[in-house]
Amino acid sequence: MNDVNVFNAEVTYQHAEEKAAQYFQQLEKLIVEKTFDQTLIEDFLSWKVNHIHHPGVFSLFTRKKQKPSTKMYHQYIQWLNFTNKLESYLDRSISYLYLRDLGKQLNHPETVEKIQTEVERLKHQLLDSSNSTNQDMFSLATLFRKAQKEGIELTFVWLMNKLNEVANNIPDGLDAVNARRKLIKIIAGVLMHTLDQMDESVPAKERTEKLDKAIRLGYSYGLTYPFVDDLLDSQLLTEDEKIQYSEIIRIALITGDVPNLGEQWSAKSLAFLQYIHGELREAFEYIKHNQTSSSLHKFFEQAYVFFNSQEVDRRKKLTNAHYTNEDIYIPIILKSASSRLIARSVISVTEDDGFEERTFLYGIYNQLADDFADMFDDLKDGAVTPYTYYLTHYHDRKDLINPFELYWCVICHLIHTVYESDARTREVILDRAINGLKRFKEKHGTQKYSEVMKLFASGLPRFNKVLKKMVENADDVDFFDKLLRDRMIETLKNDKDEQEQFKEKVKTVRERLNLLLTIQEDSKLTLFDDAIHEAANYSLGNGGKRLRPIITWFTGGELYGLNETSMLPLLKSLEYMHTASLIFDDLPSQDNASLRRGHKTIHEVYNVATAELTGLFLTQKAIEEQTLLQYPAEVVLELIRYTAQMTANMCKGQLMDLESKGARLSLEQLNTMCFYKTGLGFEAALLMPAILAKANNTEKELLKRFAKHAGIAFQIKDDLLDVEGKTAGLGKQSGIDSHNNSSTFVTVLGMDQAKIEMWEHYCLAMEVVEELPRGASFLKHMLNYLVNREN
Repeated sequence: MNDVNVFNAEVTYQHAEEKAAQYFQQLEKLIVEKTFDQTLIEDFLSWKVNHIHHPGVFSLFTRKKQKPSTKMYHQYIQWLNFTNKLESYLDRSISYLYLRDLGKQLNHPETVEKIQTEVERLKHQLLDSSNSTNQDMFSLATLFRKAQKEGIELTFVWLMNKLNEVANNIPDGLDAVNARRKLIKIIAGVLMHTLDQMDESVPAKERTEKLDKAIRLGYSYGLTYPFVDDLLDSQLLTEDEKIQYSEIIRIALITGDVPNLGEQWSAKSLAFLQYIHGELREAFEYIKHNQTSSSLHKFFEQAYVFFNSQEVDRRKKLTNAHYTNEDIYIPIILKSASSRLIARSVISVTEDDGFEERTFLYGIYNQLADDFADMFDDLKDGAVTPYTYYLTHYHDRKDLINPFELYWCVICHLIHTVYESDARTREVILDRAINGLKRFKEKHGTQKYSEVMKLFASGLPRFNKVLKKMVENADDVDFFDKLLRDRMIETLKNDKDEQEQFKEKVKTVRERLNLLLTIQEDSKLTLFDDAIHEAANYSLGNGGKRLRPIITWFTGGELYGLNETSMLPLLKSLEYMHTASLIFDDLPSQDNASLRRGHKTIHEVYNVATAELTGLFLTQKAIEEQTLLQYPAEVVLELIRYTAQMTANMCKGQLMDLESKGARLSLEQLNTMCFYKTGLGFEAALLMPAILAKANNTEKELLKRFAKHAGIAFQIKDDLLDVEGKTAGLGKQSGIDSHNNSSTFVTVLGMDQAKIEMWEHYCLAMEVVEELPRGASFLKHMLNYLVNREN
């Protein structure tokens, strides 16, 4: 037990409840007085001047330039710029983040200056991204480049690995897309607090260290959302298992030590809980060891309040008709405030004057807005929120506070009491409120929206009339974080779906190829055993990724529209050549490998002479297959000439590898050798279908560039797996490069720099994909496979 971290959980939570109860009593008093609605009506009369526009000359001029849907991300940004709305759009968006996440006062001169600086920076980034055909501001390549500028590229690599691990290990029944989104959102929130604490006087090394720490802390804290909140909200665990799991979290927060998982779980639950528990324990220890003694105690107290208020809400049943208003709202106040406070305390930053108090009072506003947006999903899941409980019991419980009225009461209190009627704050909060209602109406339709408003706003008829007018007519209330949220969800979902479709296609093509690769024995050889055919089919039949013919299948079919049947001889040819190269590589005179594709190598099963002849036999069968292509003779001849050139050059690459054993190669030499050994194989897989399609030289050069960088990225991943991988998963001996004293990217650069170099070539290859004149999304998915594979 870590005594430094022990605190009285019951007393801590009781004090937090008392503070929340006092706040709730203030709000309850305002609800009873019912004066907030008139104050807000007056606010809206001032607010509408900037948001309800009457047609004028400019609107006639821009009629042809209609507002695009926010789903059309780049076009929407360009439209904002064209209509001179981009700066005000970014100003309210960034101001809102400073208000919500950083707990700032928007009228403070330093805050005003920071917001203006951030608006200018983001404006230029968005315009550069939207005006460019080959740059996406939020692509992995762009983010890696940003990480490089900050000196945190290794942190980026670490984070990508972690996010992929989460995606691969998250159990069915949890939303993998939302889990990644929440993680990224929390990391961004922690980064915001860190950046807010730094200015230009901070030395580069210190800035890099702080950003690295913020990302790792953000990830560590963010894991609690999918692996604690979402898991306990799901149906993956039994009720008894939820109690056990909650107790593990509770003990960890109270004592500072994570208990062992234990064995009291079903086999189904244990399968995913072992990873989750291990990852949470690692995250928990990282947070602990990166706190000051004073901030550590505060972190544990806030984390406990957050966890326990969630648990209180989670245990509620929608069918229970006896919860008081305090039962409903006090946990809401606590969890909405503590979740924001943790994001700041986790990085041990100095507090702004009044930050904690403003954040505490602000939280319920944000939570009630979220609960309004999600009320029908929550109702479907049986979750108890202020809205679902009111919807279920308002007929019989006239004492229940209308959550929609409370929401506007909180808004009035924030604007006029907490932020002292500051005009800028009023503008941003009302913008956000109207935006939320507009999004709800767009999502559920006018009829459903009208029904909801009739129920929740009927007690404030004059205010409801004003609100209706604002929702119908007001403009310029969109927010950049909402745009990002929608785009992130769409991108993550599309990427996940496309990657799954890509994997399914790869599997299908591989299965077809496996049926076609067998070489028929020579019927004329009746007096001798046909050992070469037998050895060739043994080597071809031992699995394999079939990566090169699969690349050719995608390139020919999806990029150039070639008929699949017409390409079959070429697909077989590529696999024959690749298998032949592996046979030669494994020979005792070269790598002296005993295992390939999970089976004994040919020279181990037969003998060296048979292996050498089998390799030569397969190269000739490859050429024979190419002569069967039903394309114009001059095209086939060009293809065969190209094949001969590539094969010769790949032989040079293998000799470079052999002669470099024991030598210390430079990175330039290693890149050259890798290009000849591996890159040319990728180039052939891309260029051969391009030759058949008579592609122009510009496209061929782009494909060559892509192949060069994809090939190097592939080889670096191979080198990393040779060190980190296991023989069973790799299908070949791990550690063979070290055994052969071969120069690899790991031996030349070290593990960390090798990972960075892999991502560098990933980015260079991805930049080429964006330059291709026609769609080549399969290349993007292939690249993601190359750098994320485990064998």
